Amino acid sequence: MVTVSKGVLKAKMLEYFRRVERTGEEIIVTDHRTPVLRISPIKTKKRTVDEVFKDLRGKVKYYDDVMKPETEEWGDI
Repeated sequence: MVTVSKGVLKAKMLEYFRRVERTGEEIIVTDHRTPVLRISPIKTKKRTVDEVFKDLRGKVKYYDDVMKPETEEWGDI
């Protein structure tokens, strides 16, 4: 993680923004050596089904047919 003062950031802001975009690394901005801001990229990476449900693998039990239609519980829509 990179730490930079407000003054240095002001002078080289575009350079630091491009670095965040390129590396994905966060930047901490300081004011008189006190952290005041965090600049981080927006994560837009699409995750796979396996990645989304990896914490649940082996923990969930379903005893009915997963492919069975369940329209009767919705009633008339």
